[in-house]
Amino acid sequence: MQDEYVSTIEEQSKVTTFKKGNFLGVLLALVLASGSFVSGMQVDNLITKDTQAASIFSFFSAPVSIEASDADLTQFWQVWNLLEEKFIAASSTSSVSTEDRINGAIQGMVSAYGDPYTVFFPPVESAAFAEDISGNFSGIGMEVGLRDNVVTVISPLPGTPAERAGLIAGDKVLKIDDKSTEGMQVDEAVRLIRGEKGTSVVLSMYREGDLEIREVTVTRDTIDIPTVKTEKIGDVFIIRLFSFNAIAEMKMQEALREYTESGATSMILDMRGNPGGYLQSAVAIASYFLPTGKVVVREHYGENDEEKLYRSQGRTLRSFAPEKVVVLIDGGSASASEILAGALREHGVATLIGQDSFGKGSVQELVPLADGSSVKITVARWLTPEGISISDGGLKPDIKITRTPQQRLDDVDPQEEAALKFIRGEEVISESAEVATEPVEE
Repeated sequence: MQDEYVSTIEEQSKVTTFKKGNFLGVLLALVLASGSFVSGMQVDNLITKDTQAASIFSFFSAPVSIEASDADLTQFWQVWNLLEEKFIAASSTSSVSTEDRINGAIQGMVSAYGDPYTVFFPPVESAAFAEDISGNFSGIGMEVGLRDNVVTVISPLPGTPAERAGLIAGDKVLKIDDKSTEGMQVDEAVRLIRGEKGTSVVLSMYREGDLEIREVTVTRDTIDIPTVKTEKIGDVFIIRLFSFNAIAEMKMQEALREYTESGATSMILDMRGNPGGYLQSAVAIASYFLPTGKVVVREHYGENDEEKLYRSQGRTLRSFAPEKVVVLIDGGSASASEILAGALREHGVATLIGQDSFGKGSVQELVPLADGSSVKITVARWLTPEGISISDGGLKPDIKITRTPQQRLDDVDPQEEAALKFIRGEEVISESAEVATEPVEE
């Protein structure tokens, strides 16, 4: 992968602005190649602002004059003064600077919102984040996020150090080298896991069902992420889509051309372990399956703001449209994967088989501040065409089929087997004890 993402971004004045809707990924969209994908924090739609009037210090310099707020900071300043007067450091050589205290107070305020993707970056961390989205480093090739406030693997990418080390979606990262991840935000995990090619990171991992913590040493490398792979089994054409990167639509076109020439009549679209990427790629790919004007995703900015709708461009397969489409999802399917899967299901095109998706569908705005710090704020959420929030627990499959960690390691795939049976018209029993039915046509 190269830094091809940057070329699609419009430049406004001296600071690059990431327009809403241009992409869904991370860091995902900008750092896959260089491996922060490792650590990948997924910022579904990152927008930067090039103007900001106040320094963070201006807030604290005049405690009785707070613009646009009636907050009573009496207790805050009381605690500030008590700590200044009474606190004794454990070491005579350690001290907490005024800047550290201010940054800590701001971080506490931001964390009070309970959103893992709303984060304050002090100057040093802000510079590191800027490096993240420029894609100038190596990693181990996996995406992580917060689940139940624990740093969790969303997905390792095929052929990456993370996959070779045996990491799988759902693994909990308890330590990075010797540092506990308790209370850690995704961005800090990103910073700790990434590093120079050839260096190693030791991850203390917990996997559901294990009786003890495992330590995994992974050597960082430059990450070359595949986009699409195809396979034909009988009259079923399988497209494995690994990423919604800048070339995803082109690669999908090639795969669909291969499908039309294959003589296959049905399709499996495998998006397991696909952590997302560009929104525009998801909309473009959906357009091959949906008529013109059908809603692919809604961008929701709050109850009092009008939603922005992204619609199909109607590049449908027409007479080549598959008789049946199954989309495979799991806990590593996030962001753009969830948008595409949700749209195809809700418009009656596809049946979802597998496990619950990750549940990552939000838009972040990055605001740089005058002193070099910055704050990243969730400003909108993605909704399915029917208005279901992707962030609320992800997508539930129509047919739940679990694939265990051991089955992954043994290359046994009950989810794909279930999809093939469903397409052949055989009865497939969901683990929720429901019998599969034919997809409902709109």
